[in-house]
Amino acid sequence: MALYFDEASHTFSEYLLVPGYSSEHCIPANVKLATPLVAYKKGDKPALSLNIPMVSAIMQSVSGEKMAQALAREGGCSFIYGSQTIESEAAMVAKVKSFKAGFVPSDSNIRPDQTLAEVMELKKRLGHSTIAVTDDGTPNGLLMGVVSSRDWRPSRMDSSTKVSSFMTPFSRLIYAKEPVTLSEANDILWDHKLNSLPIVDKENHLKYFVFRKDYDSHKENPNEILDSQKRYIVGAGINTRDYETRIPALLASGADILCIDSSEGFSEWQKKTLSWVKKTYGDTVKIGAGNIVDGEGFRFLADSGADFIKVGIGGGSICITRETKGIGRGQATAIIEVAKARDEYFLETGKYIPICSDGGIVLDYHMTLALAMGADFIMLGRYFARFDESPTEKVNINGNYMKEYWGEGSARARNWQRYDLGGEGKLSFVEGVDSYIPYAGSLKDNVQLTLSKIRSTMCNCGALTIPELQEKAKLTLVSSTSIVEGGAHDVLLKDNHELQKK
Repeated sequence: MALYFDEASHTFSEYLLVPGYSSEHCIPANVKLATPLVAYKKGDKPALSLNIPMVSAIMQSVSGEKMAQALAREGGCSFIYGSQTIESEAAMVAKVKSFKAGFVPSDSNIRPDQTLAEVMELKKRLGHSTIAVTDDGTPNGLLMGVVSSRDWRPSRMDSSTKVSSFMTPFSRLIYAKEPVTLSEANDILWDHKLNSLPIVDKENHLKYFVFRKDYDSHKENPNEILDSQKRYIVGAGINTRDYETRIPALLASGADILCIDSSEGFSEWQKKTLSWVKKTYGDTVKIGAGNIVDGEGFRFLADSGADFIKVGIGGGSICITRETKGIGRGQATAIIEVAKARDEYFLETGKYIPICSDGGIVLDYHMTLALAMGADFIMLGRYFARFDESPTEKVNINGNYMKEYWGEGSARARNWQRYDLGGEGKLSFVEGVDSYIPYAGSLKDNVQLTLSKIRSTMCNCGALTIPELQEKAKLTLVSSTSIVEGGAHDVLLKDNHELQKK
């Protein structure tokens, strides 16, 4: 006989938090949102942590290099989408790792015998105002000089002018030689009021640049998450088919953490993938798995070696898995049950495996509910797809700016590996849609607003950390009538009324 769950599964909108006692210390400025990203043993610290409980979804319409850079700057982590060639995914990861580094390899280079026209074209193509002049035009050639925007004016110079005639020559450059620490390099920048500092080897071959803007950026973004070389942390999605060739390429490009991108994680395919990773790399490579919606699925992936586990099936705004296949569970119920299994596993084994709530977030307060119910962090698709930094186009639809957003199981993405059940390499039917969502502006502004709401609600619950919220939270199911009561009701909203008059 089939197993029937006694209770209906619930969504986040069916719950509210009941306020708890707030002391005078419970103010938003004192709230810390740091949370573990990967598993760790009792008494140890996790190898990777987040400063805010947000990661971006492994989707074509969400997580490119710009998203990864912007989210890491705020303290979260992106997972570059895996539904592309190995080479293109690895290249995206490499761009993120090189974008923010104390020592930045030069990717904008030119020879002294080239022309102003070629300098202008290089700046237009790459967007860099500092261009290294090397003897052979390569990133590690003999440094001959540097061209910056102060060295040329197209209105007063012929486009055929040779670079050698207007560059700042090596003899006049302030530079540093290896070995030099980042702190020493920054001191030189500040002492000489420079915007950039070339780093050369003992033969004067260019090795790196150190930029003042990177130092300023870190001061402006104290939550940014960096590796030991001061580069942004970035994740990458993989599948259960080509992982033996994809994973080495992603690791070589600098990926800090991997995640199996799958609609359903309670499978032999994920177990085989996790087993191969742990056998090949041991504990040096961190990898998440999922998705699952109950305690049994959690324990399966935990025993298989997952470093974090994603929870949620069918709750995404562009996902139609429940409609198409009748598979899934209300996201709130799934998180509550899996969090319970996670805690039991920790008591039994001494190993804490973070869980990630993936899907079902419609309003900002749903994030706070997910955390209170036991999620360590939240994976977001639609939320991030609305921002400037997502890879999709901003389009005008009936006078309103929108962003494109499509599911990995849609006909547009054709990401059949995400729904892999061991059959032929094709997508037999779609489990996602292609859509538009309202454009919302920059990631930074929106994330800061969302986090301010989370911090405020946590204070209402008497909690200053996520673990404290999970310990102190009091949650209540609400009726359909009380949901209506919770919004504006029985009034004529001014904005709507003014629009009707116009």
